[in-house]
Amino acid sequence: MTTHRYRTVFLVLAVALCTIACNRRTVYSHYEHTPISGWEKNDTLHFSISPLEEPGTYHEEIGLRIDNSYPFMSLCLVVEETVFPLGYTTRHVVNCNLIDKNGTIKGNGVSYFQYNFPVNDLQLNKGDSLHICVMHNMKREIMPGIADIGISLTRK
Repeated sequence: MTTHRYRTVFLVLAVALCTIACNRRTVYSHYEHTPISGWEKNDTLHFSISPLEEPGTYHEEIGLRIDNSYPFMSLCLVVEETVFPLGYTTRHVVNCNLIDKNGTIKGNGVSYFQYNFPVNDLQLNKGDSLHICVMHNMKREIMPGIADIGISLTRK
């Protein structure tokens, strides 16, 4: 009887853990590293998303991680996405407000700060794939303090 109880508790915990740990809505999440000493304006980051298994509306989000050496209150990013097999490209400008007027950091973290910003909602078909390019659009050619840039795609 006791063994049966332990087995039942273990099974319930295992199922609960799998349910919590797995987010079936997230179909892609990947970060690319940038040199913390400076991300150059002409260094475009590329993300390739494999063909989708389900049609539907997908939410695209950009994530970034910065440290204390980032010299500005905001960051302007250009996100270009090309949907295949049709091959159409859309371009979005994402203005990322990182620090408020009082100097308070809006991100989460201690030595590196994590931010997430919405980019676009896409209507995609089964078998569509995406190629996403990200570059900064700041006047300064080299942007120090940016550690990583990421893209995530979730099904709505």
